[in-house]
Amino acid sequence: MGLMRNRGFLAAAAMSSIVALYFALVAARAFAFIATEDPLAKGLGIALLVLPLIGAWWLFHEWSLGTAVQRMADALEREGRLPIHDGDQDARGRLTGEAQEAVFEVARRGVELRPDDWASWFHVAYAYEAAHDRSMARKSLRHAASLFREARGVERRSRH
Repeated sequence: MGLMRNRGFLAAAAMSSIVALYFALVAARAFAFIATEDPLAKGLGIALLVLPLIGAWWLFHEWSLGTAVQRMADALEREGRLPIHDGDQDARGRLTGEAQEAVFEVARRGVELRPDDWASWFHVAYAYEAAHDRSMARKSLRHAASLFREARGVERRSRH
């Protein structure tokens, strides 16, 4: 498990570095356009600056989500509550449709019982992932991360 985490982290760090380099190159070109006397070039330079700013915002939020997801997974692992998807598998090693539904039903019931529990939403996210619905998995992870941050903030404030 640790090796896969390290590989995932290294891949994310490498990709982020490449994206950051790209943003830096675009920003440098944008400043070069802005430095000219041509109003059209200045406008293009300003427009080009928007891309790196949006990209930097996106990169920050993705890393923020990734670190929250890792912290949640670490907490669940310490408690022995990481989601495990057992069930019938097809020839490719994926859960069958019936097994996916069963996994999701268990996770859904957990959220119904504890709608403000980040761990329940984490389990829902992994149930969506098992069903190959990555969009809903990410939405559920974002919600879990938000609840996780709230819970950690309340925990810190109560200590002081």
